[in-house]
Amino acid sequence: MGDYPIKNTRNPVELMDQIYGPALQHPELRDELYCQIMKQLTSNNNGLSAERGWQLLWLCCGLFPPSQALLKHTQRFLESRPREPLSAACLKRFQGMLRMEARTMAPHHVEVDAIQQNSSQIFHKVHFPDNTAEIYEVTSTTRIRDLCRSIASNLMLSSADGYSLFVKTTNKVVSMNDQQYFFDNLKELTDVPKKGKKTKEVTPAAVPYLVLFMRKLWFNVIPGKDLKADLMFHFPQELPKYLRGYHSLEKENLISLAGLLFRVRVDADRSQFVMIPKMMKDLVPADQHKIMSAEDWKKNIISAYNKQAGITVDEAKVRFLKIISAWPTFGCAFFEVKQTSDRFYPNLITISISKQGVSLIDPKTKEVLVMHPFSKITNWSSGSTYFHMTIGNLVKGNTLLCETSMGYKMDDLLNSYVNMYLHERTLVRQTSQRFF
Repeated sequence: MGDYPIKNTRNPVELMDQIYGPALQHPELRDELYCQIMKQLTSNNNGLSAERGWQLLWLCCGLFPPSQALLKHTQRFLESRPREPLSAACLKRFQGMLRMEARTMAPHHVEVDAIQQNSSQIFHKVHFPDNTAEIYEVTSTTRIRDLCRSIASNLMLSSADGYSLFVKTTNKVVSMNDQQYFFDNLKELTDVPKKGKKTKEVTPAAVPYLVLFMRKLWFNVIPGKDLKADLMFHFPQELPKYLRGYHSLEKENLISLAGLLFRVRVDADRSQFVMIPKMMKDLVPADQHKIMSAEDWKKNIISAYNKQAGITVDEAKVRFLKIISAWPTFGCAFFEVKQTSDRFYPNLITISISKQGVSLIDPKTKEVLVMHPFSKITNWSSGSTYFHMTIGNLVKGNTLLCETSMGYKMDDLLNSYVNMYLHERTLVRQTSQRFF
């Protein structure tokens, strides 16, 4: 609280971990923490010390409540100090926490930064696939599912179903757990692992990250039905997969789609025709460039572009989605893996996960080798270097063994689709029971 100098400069978040961490792990210590903070605030004439003490109490009130034995005393303490700038905010958080589960993690640095500015409001930036971003207010007890609904409502999307928040760090993109508190899960995903030995250097408390809001589950997606979703999410999320060459498609579609993507890039600027050869990587899947000469590609793309005269950039994006939405691989998540369990399949395969199930694809021919519906998948597991999936029962089943660094993503996506279907089945059962 500033009463005594600290020998080494300590990161504020590291200090928060030391102050609140033990009480979060051991509930019997929570009253002791409340008592210590309130004791140090009582008759404290040191302005800086008192200010920091109230900040600590504000954070504490948003993590867990005291026990029943200390409840009334804590409430009286807060109510008896109406002149303190943070007393009302502390009381509101304290009363709200009585109706909620305790947090599992110490305060995130965004919470700490906010209260160090004496702001009881917390804001966080959320990024979207179309390279836009917005700031949203988030409380210490906002759950991820509620923030998703709030974002969908703010954007006026037709539904929040299928969308999720993700955390992007330097080496991976991880889906957040919609059941958890936002700041608990965020801290889990962005905290730097603690080292065994103390070093003199002050290390950052968290890795750099971005919070993303994207479509995760692709069901009930009909291009043209929700224009905002098409432009902000469906088009920017599907375009990279198309250009990476994951889909099997006809030459006619290639040309038509290239014309639409050219319009997306240049709108009505016909002077850009000369740039088509240099723009090929943004217009045509990489593995299809050599099926025609550069000059033939240019002629065909210009012809397709001219046939689409009069449409806007947004209309071109929706037309692109309408064409690819007819393909069985629309909305799939693709993972390039090395399989080591079936000698009849290529060593390198592409695994696609969609609302239909899990497909194994030959990356050279784009042929679907086999499709496993979720009902046939009995088990799966993942680690930092592998993904395993069992099809059928333990007696007659087969296990697919894959080497991949994307196992965590495949595991999570499979879980999410299976849970979605289980939830739908439960709703149908509950509805049918009402009529019988």
